[in-house]
Amino acid sequence: MPKHCIPYQNTGYFSELIIDYLNQEEEVKFLYHCFPTLENFGRQIKEKQKHYPQTHRKVLVEVLNSQYKNLKVSDTTTTHLKNLGNSNTFTVTTGHQLNLFTGPLYFLYKIISTINLCKELKQKYPDNNFVPIYWMATEDHDFEEINFFNFNNKKVDWDRNSGGAVGELSTDGLESVYQSFSEMLGNSPNARKIKSLFKEAYLNHTKLAEATRFLAHSLFDDFGLLILDANNAALKKLFIPQIKEEVKINTASVEVEKINKRINSIPQKNYKLQVNPREINLFYLKDGVRERIIKQNNTFFINNTTIQFSENELQSEIETYPERFSPNVILRPLYQEVILPNLCYIGGGGELAYWLQLKSFFEKSKVLFPVLLLRNSALLISSKEIEKINKLNLTVEDLFLSKNKLQSKVTRQLSDIKIDLSEQRNHLKQQFKDLYTLAKKTDPTFEKMVAAQETKQLNGLDKMEKRLLKAQKRKLVDHLNRVTQLQNELFPKGSLQERTANFSEFYLEYGNELIEILFKELKPLELEFLCLELKD
Repeated sequence: MPKHCIPYQNTGYFSELIIDYLNQEEEVKFLYHCFPTLENFGRQIKEKQKHYPQTHRKVLVEVLNSQYKNLKVSDTTTTHLKNLGNSNTFTVTTGHQLNLFTGPLYFLYKIISTINLCKELKQKYPDNNFVPIYWMATEDHDFEEINFFNFNNKKVDWDRNSGGAVGELSTDGLESVYQSFSEMLGNSPNARKIKSLFKEAYLNHTKLAEATRFLAHSLFDDFGLLILDANNAALKKLFIPQIKEEVKINTASVEVEKINKRINSIPQKNYKLQVNPREINLFYLKDGVRERIIKQNNTFFINNTTIQFSENELQSEIETYPERFSPNVILRPLYQEVILPNLCYIGGGGELAYWLQLKSFFEKSKVLFPVLLLRNSALLISSKEIEKINKLNLTVEDLFLSKNKLQSKVTRQLSDIKIDLSEQRNHLKQQFKDLYTLAKKTDPTFEKMVAAQETKQLNGLDKMEKRLLKAQKRKLVDHLNRVTQLQNELFPKGSLQERTANFSEFYLEYGNELIEILFKELKPLELEFLCLELKD
């Protein structure tokens, strides 16, 4: 399978913080514990073994077995469930929202990265076992972020009212979504498989969490993926000490604010902070409501409701009903690492950016910080698109440029006149260098006149070059339109393909071979952007 790898640093689609993390720059080393290398996982294994209680392991296994009791599971999944009870077994985790029909394509990349890393770790550390975990974000309440997916540049959406945790949402209304999506798919063998998968997941399950579990299980059960719904009373009970501390002394807010200030003070850097803490980083979850807990004086109010607690009442509520307390984006990573024997979290650039703000908070909470690994990214290119790239005399890497930069580069390559006036600029600068020498020997005020004239003439050359470029673009408009059309095919709406397209577009064409190819080609520790040609 022909492929081409591009360093993440050269794609233009990853933040300065993530690039500096991948480069292991000194300025950001205080933000993480172990960088993701096979060797460093040896250290992480030893430390996690010391930090993870066997009592937590027992509860985790009981919960997972309960959540899997109505599913038919593969031998690999059965083995993983059994191994989790042993102290030499560890997890590698990725998380994702309950997007309709998996949402963007990178859902597959996240999970395959996680499974493939477990395989690599088993080869390196054969005395241990490694289990891939998909953490379903069942407690999220941002329905508008998950109620759609894109298929061939058309939006397939689920229009309904929502409230509370999305995992508890009824799947009512998805029959009409199924009908409209079915019409788009046609009736090929692969189309029938997609229809069957959608129907069995969403029309045969009453809640969104159940439907999402079935969907992910259908795709990845053969590879031993374990799917965890952590919105569970027994698991939340393990987190009671951290919940109590959060409402009483606001550790997360204090520690994350400290680290944010330190990030903002790094010289010559302008990192964008992904998250800012609240005083209390918990929601109250009950009867279709998921609302913030707000403290005013000595009373705790549940936002947008009439519910309120004194401090003693709230502590009692936590002890009695821990499942009613839902971590937000800052506290959820801590919850994950408390309940799992986890070594590594695999996520996208945005996710890793907020994890990098949390190490100090983890240390204060006496919870081991996991290895952070940027998930695999890929651009899937058909044979026909490869033909177009070659005919247009482009490289795959060219297509990662912005539309304007790509058009300018192509225009300069094809133009029958030289558009680059850098030679003239250098000649002009040399002439003014001589004038500066002359000015110093005469009136000092003459230097300012020379500088002003130099700026004026260099600006004139810039304007002339831009006008030449614009004129040549007009002459090459047909060719540039074909270039832009190809770029739009591979980068829908000016974004990465993996962030917009749904896997069904490619499954329709390639079927199960798509999954097989991705498992073969995605290498989680190589830390490069994969451009992969799919043969017709």
